[in-house]
Amino acid sequence: MSDWGQLLLDPVSGRAVLLTLKALGIATCLFVLLGIPLGAWLGRRSSRLSQAVEFLVSLPLVFPPIATGFILLMLLGRRGPLGQALAEGLGLEVIFSFWALVVASFITGLPLMVKPIQAAFREEIQRLVELAQVLGRSRRQIFLQVVLPNIRRSVTAGLFLAILRSLGEVGVSLMLGGNIVGRTNTVSLEIYNAVFTGEYARAASLTVLLSIISLGAVLLLRRLELEKS
Repeated sequence: MSDWGQLLLDPVSGRAVLLTLKALGIATCLFVLLGIPLGAWLGRRSSRLSQAVEFLVSLPLVFPPIATGFILLMLLGRRGPLGQALAEGLGLEVIFSFWALVVASFITGLPLMVKPIQAAFREEIQRLVELAQVLGRSRRQIFLQVVLPNIRRSVTAGLFLAILRSLGEVGVSLMLGGNIVGRTNTVSLEIYNAVFTGEYARAASLTVLLSIISLGAVLLLRRLELEKS
């Protein structure tokens, strides 16, 4: 096995990779379950409530990740309103746990999942939905037979972008998870740890791994764009 492979199979690096994959797996499910209906709702509605929700969803795109992490820390901490509710109701503590990584992945990737779907609805999907309503289709039939087939490329593109954004997330994960080795150190954070300890070869191997994943996703996105055109 090459030196690069041995570096990636290092116990610390291996745990970081597994943690990242587990967090991304759960976040991906949340992107699909929550991002699609949220993007569709924002694309159809234009009200003060929808504008407020759109602002909150879009905030991670323009707000510094460390600041976003700090706000979430205040909300989800033991003394925060959401943190107390989760601890008392479900016995779940988010801060400095695996779930902090899931929250960080979901919050930072959600805008990139929602925006393409929202844009698709604002273009031509709404007209098709109205036509299906005139023909007497139910809401479920409209969503499954009209909406999803026409936004599938937007969903796929948004999902790829959201996953890639989550994969490279550092600031929010650092604030919420604390970068605890073996518990909350993602691949991106482990690159930082390796550089900090002078393990440049291990940092380079993890960087190459992320680069290969990112390049593959970009090529797939490019293919989707070509098929769409």
